[in-house]
Amino acid sequence: MSPPDSSGLLRVRRLSRLDAGDRRRILDRTAVPDPGVRRAVASICRKIRQEGARALAEAGASYGGGRPDPRVAPAEIAAALDNTEPGVREALERAIDAVRRHHETQKPTASSHETAPGVRIDRLWSPLRRVGAYVPGGKAGYPSSLVMTVVPGQVAGVAEIAVATPSDENGRIDPTLLAAAGLLGVDELYAMGGAQAIAALAYGTESIPSVDKIVGPGNAWVTAAKLEVFGDCAIDLPAGPSEVLVVADHTADPRLVAIDLLCQAEHGPDSPAVLVTTDPELATGVQTEIAGLLPLLPRRDILKSAVADHGWILIADTIHDAVGFANEYAAEHVSVLTAGAPETAAGVVNAGSVYVGRWSPESAGDYATGANHVLPTGGLARSHGPLGVADFGSWRQVQTLTREGLATIRPVIEELAAAEGLDAHRMAASMRFDPTTVRTTTDSEEA
Repeated sequence: MSPPDSSGLLRVRRLSRLDAGDRRRILDRTAVPDPGVRRAVASICRKIRQEGARALAEAGASYGGGRPDPRVAPAEIAAALDNTEPGVREALERAIDAVRRHHETQKPTASSHETAPGVRIDRLWSPLRRVGAYVPGGKAGYPSSLVMTVVPGQVAGVAEIAVATPSDENGRIDPTLLAAAGLLGVDELYAMGGAQAIAALAYGTESIPSVDKIVGPGNAWVTAAKLEVFGDCAIDLPAGPSEVLVVADHTADPRLVAIDLLCQAEHGPDSPAVLVTTDPELATGVQTEIAGLLPLLPRRDILKSAVADHGWILIADTIHDAVGFANEYAAEHVSVLTAGAPETAAGVVNAGSVYVGRWSPESAGDYATGANHVLPTGGLARSHGPLGVADFGSWRQVQTLTREGLATIRPVIEELAAAEGLDAHRMAASMRFDPTTVRTTTDSEEA
């Protein structure tokens, strides 16, 4: 059977017949911004590192998103919380509770074992001292992203969490975001955005102490800045445009498939939306539903650009093939709408977050289930997972040996150290038993 008519907004191809060009266009996404953005960001970061608060203020005036004094007063946060509609406040409280309960299950646990008698290794985890959380803002507010970045840090036991979020052109921060900050007990919030905010968190200014790690989503400038400061400051991961892939068969409702694609595509005109289905008739129905839904949505212009430039429908021969492509694509969000959705979803191993069945919309995970919505994009789901409690701390190894334990493994140390020509390594073990042992490998070879 040939693919359905491709006159809709999304391009349609048969998966088994994808040519190299189309395959590359679909798969080749990246979370790393283009070189031009990275060069401009490097200049911004360098200036803020050198000049501190003055450069931060200048960048805020030039690019927007900041106030002359970026620190948000606790009274402003408290006032926003007091003025929040009861329904919004209850929704925030329920979301915070769900996120907290889910992340409480992620607390890392220490381990200890012996690799030989008298040779013990402890693996211990500690929370970071100070973390910066970047929350997108400016033209819109994202209180859900504040919840997703702050709550895991609080569960981890991070002592200080500094939040940065852009203000609008009038210096105003979204009041619902401020209310969420009040509910979370955030007492260090800065009105600053973009690359300059990341640099200020990483390097510090006269009034903003530097942080040990920066987490949270952002646009290309934010992502480029996170990559720029990495090395001086840890980051969670670079984040590219939000993306979704739907795996569906003939049992799926085309209207639900359409809205699941649009749900993530409305984030921006560069957000990919991909459907992989075994049913050509479903593909036709989805095109029709998207065309009908777009005029009803306020962000229709963004959505039209997203689905026209980054939207695809791929017709797979089997569900196995569809899942195989999903794993190759490694999407941020994967929705599974098939007859055996749990079984199909079990095969999806490369994804930031998987949504199983018709009652599991992506928006549930974005706001209310308690799962984290800070997810890997651009194919990074092959090697990274959602933001979690472990991202707010670090592991260390503690090694304790008895005399007998060192004696047991001494031959291994001495042989391998000698093989690598590292005599101090060898002597560090042997001198504990014989302080006069100073002969080097070279001496031994000459003898």
